[in-house]
Amino acid sequence: MSADPAPTSPAVHRTVQEVTERLVERSARTRAAYLRRVAAAAEEAYERGPARAGLGCANLAHGFAACSPGDKLVLRGAERPGVAIVTSYNDMLSAHQPFETYPPVLKDAVREAGGVAQVAGGVPAMCDGVTQGRAGMELSLYSREVIAMSTAIALSHDMFDASLLLGVCDKIVPGLLIGALHFGHLPAIFVPAGPMPSGLPNKVKARARQSFAEGKIGRGEMLDAEAKSYHSPGTCTFYGTANSNQVLMEVMGLHLPGATFVNPGTELRDGLTRAAARRAVEITAHGEEYTPVAHVVDEKALVNAAVALLATGGSTNHTMHLVAIAAAAGVELLWDDLAALSRVVPLLTRMYPNGQADVNHFHAAGGMQALIGDLLDNGLLHQDVLTVAGRGLGLYRSGAELKEGQVVWEERPSVSADLDVLRPAAEPFSADGGIHMVSGNLGRAVSKVSAVKPEHLVIEAPAKVFDDQAELMAAFQEGALDGQDFVAVIRYQGPSANGMPELHKLTPPLAVLLDRGQRVALVTDGRMSGASGKVPAAIHLSPEAADGGPIALVRDGDLVRLDSAAGTLDVLVPAEELAARTPQGRPLRDDEWVGTGRELFAAFRRAAAPADRGAGIFAISGAEGAGTPLPAGGALRTGAGHPAGDVLVAGDATATGDVLVAGGAPPAAGNAAASGAGGVPGRREARA
Repeated sequence: MSADPAPTSPAVHRTVQEVTERLVERSARTRAAYLRRVAAAAEEAYERGPARAGLGCANLAHGFAACSPGDKLVLRGAERPGVAIVTSYNDMLSAHQPFETYPPVLKDAVREAGGVAQVAGGVPAMCDGVTQGRAGMELSLYSREVIAMSTAIALSHDMFDASLLLGVCDKIVPGLLIGALHFGHLPAIFVPAGPMPSGLPNKVKARARQSFAEGKIGRGEMLDAEAKSYHSPGTCTFYGTANSNQVLMEVMGLHLPGATFVNPGTELRDGLTRAAARRAVEITAHGEEYTPVAHVVDEKALVNAAVALLATGGSTNHTMHLVAIAAAAGVELLWDDLAALSRVVPLLTRMYPNGQADVNHFHAAGGMQALIGDLLDNGLLHQDVLTVAGRGLGLYRSGAELKEGQVVWEERPSVSADLDVLRPAAEPFSADGGIHMVSGNLGRAVSKVSAVKPEHLVIEAPAKVFDDQAELMAAFQEGALDGQDFVAVIRYQGPSANGMPELHKLTPPLAVLLDRGQRVALVTDGRMSGASGKVPAAIHLSPEAADGGPIALVRDGDLVRLDSAAGTLDVLVPAEELAARTPQGRPLRDDEWVGTGRELFAAFRRAAAPADRGAGIFAISGAEGAGTPLPAGGALRTGAGHPAGDVLVAGDATATGDVLVAGGAPPAAGNAAASGAGGVPGRREARA
């Protein structure tokens, strides 16, 4: 692959540019400190050669003891790069089951390219589809942090010069990327498995779920429908968090072009897997196209990811995951940034739950290449970014094909083959993004509007307050919710209360009531699945009830008004009366929060940041080096908190460039990566 020689995209949209500039300014200290750390590691790697060359003899012998004789001979030397495979394989999770066969394929391809690959470690991969509505779901969001730490453990052996990351779903991809960013000097390529072929139509599946909730069909018939939907290896085909992950990885330049939605078990899928392995060798510090992941994931790439999320009506979970990923790269992304982008980014896709098509239909309609090309043509994406394929997002206009057994890339037209699934920016499904931010006297929340009918975007109705989703389910079964308009308020579901479980089990009963003509909505400090959307909802409410948020003051019968169109959320109670109230309900105590391993995560509950700050437990990368105080109780718990002023990294860093070299001169003004095909900006210049 080669760099895109001359960007042809029009000027970047004014709002996209302004958001990016604010992001750069806000993050100047932490980003520069993070890049300074990365640059020091990169310079060491360049001087030393393969990472294992720095190991003692006993250390290295441990590192290759189990290898084949040929690989052992390579690893004894100090010429060829080592590549880490970090895998989330398990055979319970359909999306990750295909990874069982990947390591031998990747090792073979890396060997052919002149390196040697080893499985450096595994990360946990739980399935939210299995744990929905159960105690295990209270570990789901925390698993992102465990995956990040597991990735760091895998890479901590100092045996590797690049990494191949095998992950698809929910918290797994964000966790892998957060971990990889803490080894930001290493190139990292995500190697996807692809979606399973289409099964039971989504409309039929949704109708079956509502019928089951109403008691019209039994468990056997419901299980038959679900089994026809989720029926083979591969990612579930609806456009939830898993497939949103895949869209974002490609738009951020962490997949090879066109790799996202190729089905498992196909020749093209195998060819792309091998191509990723070869590319990982090419972009190490010892080649001509050094592409450390810290420089791929910069402010422009993060804005591109946010634009793609909004343009596709993707999972609301990414309003937290993107914030946490950005923090790992030393960047402070805020919900305000997403809100500003949402006002100008049009909704271009209809995939379930935002429509009846699935990701296979989207791929057939033109998929990622048509989407990226159209967004570039309308100035809604930054073209001038570094990717694992080279310099320039224009490379991702090209789709992958097999010719004579080899993967080749050919540019695809930015035209949809099915306007019911994918539309151009000039003819969108909606003029703004599918995710809105709402705020008012209850705090700030996220509202996914892409699947909500216009007549349901505004509701004012009495509150029905619950402290657990099971209470609402029981009220539905008893008929206590029939024949009335209401806003269901479910609290003590935030990250510091119980791990912020998804409340997707509530979608079928609330959808039943909506279809009966009742006006209903949901307000919660918990999450909804990436597959939710039909029911109007304000989710991820911050501050959460367990942290003293106003949601704990709401009483049954209080009028609550949610206007997702205007971006407001309020309980219509006089301010003096609301201030005089004391919180009702409480989160579970440690001695109550036990079973299914939950007691092991008590420390996570106490450290978790609010949803609008990523719901994580890690500091913003570079905060220590930038002299920025770390907020108590979680790295992201407080507001911006960054001292004013410019970044000062004497002689070896600049706040404006993408990539820095310890001890070297700043890169040329304008674009730090202007030279070379995706190489480290300034590296060779600084050494000259």
